[in-house]
Amino acid sequence: MNLPFLPPNVPLERIETRKVLKLLTEARASLAELKGAASTIPNEQILIDTLSLQEAKDSSAIENIVTTHDELYRSEVDKEDFASASAKEVHRYAEALKYGFDTIRRDRILTTNSILKIQEIIEGNSAGVRKVPGTVLKNDLTGEVVYTPPQDFQTIQELLSNLEKFINNDLAYDADPLVRMAIIHHQFESIHPFFDGNGRTGRIINILYLINEGLLNLPVLYLSRYIIKNRPEYYELLQSTRVSNEWEPWVIFMLKAVEETSKETVILIKAIKSLMLSTKKRIREEQSGIYSQDLINNLFRHPYTKIDRLQKDLHISRITSTRYLNILTEMGILNKQKLGRSNYYVNIELFKLLSEGVK
Repeated sequence: MNLPFLPPNVPLERIETRKVLKLLTEARASLAELKGAASTIPNEQILIDTLSLQEAKDSSAIENIVTTHDELYRSEVDKEDFASASAKEVHRYAEALKYGFDTIRRDRILTTNSILKIQEIIEGNSAGVRKVPGTVLKNDLTGEVVYTPPQDFQTIQELLSNLEKFINNDLAYDADPLVRMAIIHHQFESIHPFFDGNGRTGRIINILYLINEGLLNLPVLYLSRYIIKNRPEYYELLQSTRVSNEWEPWVIFMLKAVEETSKETVILIKAIKSLMLSTKKRIREEQSGIYSQDLINNLFRHPYTKIDRLQKDLHISRITSTRYLNILTEMGILNKQKLGRSNYYVNIELFKLLSEGVK
């Protein structure tokens, strides 16, 4: 089966059906609420650092790269000494996401070269686009070949070039950006240009596209958790759309993912904001001598912190950093854990929010 270029060779009204348009309204409203909620956190790095790791964990789990929240946030403090090989892979994903966000915010364009760099960071190598034929996608349970992506290097390059043009030229296809995102994701996963990292790269492209379209300001919409919950349907719809060229079910799936994930993330952001405010109030009232906004930012950017991390971020001495962390531990805001030769200080309530969600 030859993979056609974009745009899809079906009338737009067969994609933006009445059902799709109804869901579009709901998804757009939820996404707009998420954009507004994210803007209420005064330091954007708090959401970028915490939620990007959350997405990295879930997106990697789809590819059977599994790590715990404890390993994840501990490794975020000790990037030279990762808690596990999986934690290292998850952190590479988070770094790739941040690279993509910085690039799209600066250049306002998503190029093939940027996509190649994102995959390179994820995989930790520069193998690039597949040059050797033989790649097939199989059913994990039966081993049956489900889909054979384009095999020829030149064909893959041409499809990527076409995809780049589709991503960056809204005038070429008059569909809603969320519909276009669904089409872009399907096409990228169907091109399957790399030996590994296609799913994770494709999920980063989703976020970057929405930012470039102005539907988000920060990379805070993460669809991976929805995909994990609906994994069989996700893969089934990817393939059935390739075979039938009927786009409505796939677009509906992606719109539901946007709507549900947006709502969940709004709840999480509001909970983080509420926790920040209550923590700030408590420190100012009970320990005004150590209070600063930089301290609050540090505590909420890093669910796990260490003496040297706080020392560096606040430009204070090691003695002062140790004193601050011990005071916060005595207040019950932090929990001191000794792992190996290192002491880690865990923001207990933030860690619960990120690992367990809002109860």
